[in-house]
Amino acid sequence: MRGGEKLQGQVRLEGAKNAVLPILAASLLPQGDTVIRDCPDIRDVHAMAGILQKLGCRCQWEKGVMRIENGGLRHWEMPDELSKQIRSSIFLLGPILGRLRRATVTYPGGCEIGLRPIDLHLKGLRALGVKIVEDGGVIYCDGKNMRSGDVYFDYPSVGATENVMMAAALLPGVTTIHHGAREPEIEDLQNFLNAMGGKVRGAGTQRIEVEGVEKLHGAAYAPIPDRIAAGTLLCAAAVTGGEVELTNIRPWDLIPVTEKLKEMGCSVSEEYGRVLLSAPGRLRAFSCLQTQPHPGFPTDMQAQMLAISCTAEGTSVIVENVFENRLAHVADLCRMGAEIRVSGRTAVVTGVEKLHGMHVTARDLRGGAALVLAALNAQGESVVENAALIDRGYSHLENTLKNLGAQIERIEM
Repeated sequence: MRGGEKLQGQVRLEGAKNAVLPILAASLLPQGDTVIRDCPDIRDVHAMAGILQKLGCRCQWEKGVMRIENGGLRHWEMPDELSKQIRSSIFLLGPILGRLRRATVTYPGGCEIGLRPIDLHLKGLRALGVKIVEDGGVIYCDGKNMRSGDVYFDYPSVGATENVMMAAALLPGVTTIHHGAREPEIEDLQNFLNAMGGKVRGAGTQRIEVEGVEKLHGAAYAPIPDRIAAGTLLCAAAVTGGEVELTNIRPWDLIPVTEKLKEMGCSVSEEYGRVLLSAPGRLRAFSCLQTQPHPGFPTDMQAQMLAISCTAEGTSVIVENVFENRLAHVADLCRMGAEIRVSGRTAVVTGVEKLHGMHVTARDLRGGAALVLAALNAQGESVVENAALIDRGYSHLENTLKNLGAQIERIEM
């Protein structure tokens, strides 16, 4: 790609990666088919569909619609090779236990952004009476004595909260989750379960109640739009001094990001279903950004904000409080001419006037997107290797950016 072009135009957002994946997992629970609309064409979605098919489901994806027929669900052993491709494979523990009362899974894969232990998932399931044995990297779960109950999390883990919600959906009685995650995607999973006849309430707060029902039915559902993809595109417009309009969006989900972009000098107009950003010729540095669980600043947007701060006027401070290895992209940004000092989980960025094009490598999903953002504003040509990692969470990002005016091409290796 060649930097220097102002991005301008309109983009309609698809369903959120972080909402669609648990919803696909929950499609194992009902007696009947489910249809997911606005389903993004990303690698993680297709990997999850591959796992569902190995379990006996039939998945059909066409033009943003995924249909799941789960009448053939017979297997409780998740395929090792596919499970190691995506972190979200762990979401399947809860619904498989809910349907079959047994589950076997290897430790999940995903991006190397730091320790993401699954102990909270297992703790939550044990609180529901699941007997769990770990042996040689394989987790064996026996749920024949599953029961509803109280689940308390020491940390508001998104995935663990979702797993317990799904595992409890078909258990008699009421399961109460204390100190659960509050991300918008949690509420979306609640709405999907309820669309299938579930009785879940409290999502969006730290106390979630799941009243088990005898059975669930199939449903058609459209997940919430992707707030991280939206934030990334707003950053793309901001770093190039451009203007972009995003539609099919929930502006309130983006407040932590848009407030930082306003601090950097961008004009942001928000209304229901629409956000319009107009950027100045050069961004201003923000004072400090600290990632936190929702409603704090999302860790999935940290890398992108760091990238655009590289050419902002002044000094920005970024503290990564969620994942300890989420600054891996800094070395490549420095090779492009950025001035960044890292100490532990803190990065101090002194803005330079311009970055220069460079051959760089994506090491994780959001870090890869950050390198693309830096390249959009760099002088000369840049090549971002390992684009498959970016494809895990962005649907044809190069085409979206090209439609906004970027000089970008995918090179098939």
